[in-house]
Amino acid sequence: MDEKNVRDQVAEIYGRIEAAARKAGRRPEEITLIGVSKTQPAEAIRKAFAAGVRHFGENRVQEWESKRGGVEDLAGHWHLIGHLQSNKAARAAKMFHCVDSVDDFALAQRLDRIRAEAAGADKLRVLIEVRVAAEETKSGVEREQLPELAEKIGTLPHLDLTGLMCIPPFLEDAEKARPYFVELRRLKEPLETRLGKKLPVLSMGMSHDFEVAIEEGATEVRVGTALFGARATP
Repeated sequence: MDEKNVRDQVAEIYGRIEAAARKAGRRPEEITLIGVSKTQPAEAIRKAFAAGVRHFGENRVQEWESKRGGVEDLAGHWHLIGHLQSNKAARAAKMFHCVDSVDDFALAQRLDRIRAEAAGADKLRVLIEVRVAAEETKSGVEREQLPELAEKIGTLPHLDLTGLMCIPPFLEDAEKARPYFVELRRLKEPLETRLGKKLPVLSMGMSHDFEVAIEEGATEVRVGTALFGARATP
């Protein structure tokens, strides 16, 4: 896509975010757009950045390593949104501002240890990914195990647990995804009471259903295809 097309796409997405927020009685500035840049080249990220996108999500550590040199001069915020394998945790803790897919305490401990070794580094922001659908291909902690995991992560001094993330099943009718978004929001509220702290982030909603997610409280939406077009073949 050329720069004008990217600018037009970004403007359209922000317009849709604003309309969904207004419909829900919310302020549009409460919602962060994360451009899902997996399989997209560095040049595509640069075009989206020029159009106003500041947060980008990658699925794989090794893919991000291969292209971050082409964008490291940009003042972007880099999110790991894909499942993180333990043997790649050390690299992820050094390269990303946020790991939005933590679902295991051993993984969290490893991220914490590596972040501790980075002199002067801020805490690593993390989200817990919750498995809201019984799909074998989906990662995430089970609902019943969420409170215990959150409490344990809260003890790690170099991680900042700020909220929850989910990936519901892909459903052509966005309305059918609403119950999954409602569930994640409802899981957050008692968790805040249990932890004694606010969890301000709900990362939910993608290109085809982010408006419904915003209506149900999403503070971050992860948009790839609607922003960049069809994904390139890895």
